[in-house]
Amino acid sequence: MELLMVRHLPTEWNKMGILQGLKDIPILPVLAKDKKKIKENRKVIERFNPEIVLVSELIRTKQTALEYGFDHPVIEPLLNELHFGLYEGTLKKELEKNKQWFVNPRLLRFGEHLIHFEQRIVNFLNKYCHYSRVLAFGHGSWMRACMSLVQVGTIEKMNQVIVENNELIHLPKIEIAQLGREEASFDVSN
Repeated sequence: MELLMVRHLPTEWNKMGILQGLKDIPILPVLAKDKKKIKENRKVIERFNPEIVLVSELIRTKQTALEYGFDHPVIEPLLNELHFGLYEGTLKKELEKNKQWFVNPRLLRFGEHLIHFEQRIVNFLNKYCHYSRVLAFGHGSWMRACMSLVQVGTIEKMNQVIVENNELIHLPKIEIAQLGREEASFDVSN
């Protein structure tokens, strides 16, 4: 399976450094620099020739897909952003004060336990692994977590990279059997 991911276009909260999570915030009017990047990314997407185009349930991914010319993507709840719980609507720098966010995010629990978030991404990859080429319009934390899963088998490295709005990430060969292998040594019950 090859996965091509595009992070949604900027929202007002992105510009202000506020965590959105599951808040359904629309994108801002598309600027010339974003239109230029869309045009560049479209060339990559056309060469990639996706078999399926997916978006999360949140409006910002749907609007981004529309700006890219995809009128009827498949809505996939497994692509939803991390539920940040009480951090949603607060400045990202407040969350970044928690050192575990950078060194071991799997220990954290917000509106969603990060072990469950990790499993949700593994479930997504398992669900779509029968496709050769998948295009997903997604979210920053989700995309970073997916990249970490593919690299090291868990989400532990997700906050050691940055994915900008409207950035395109290509994961050329995903080996499903290697994902989510590391077991948690702590309680993840709700």
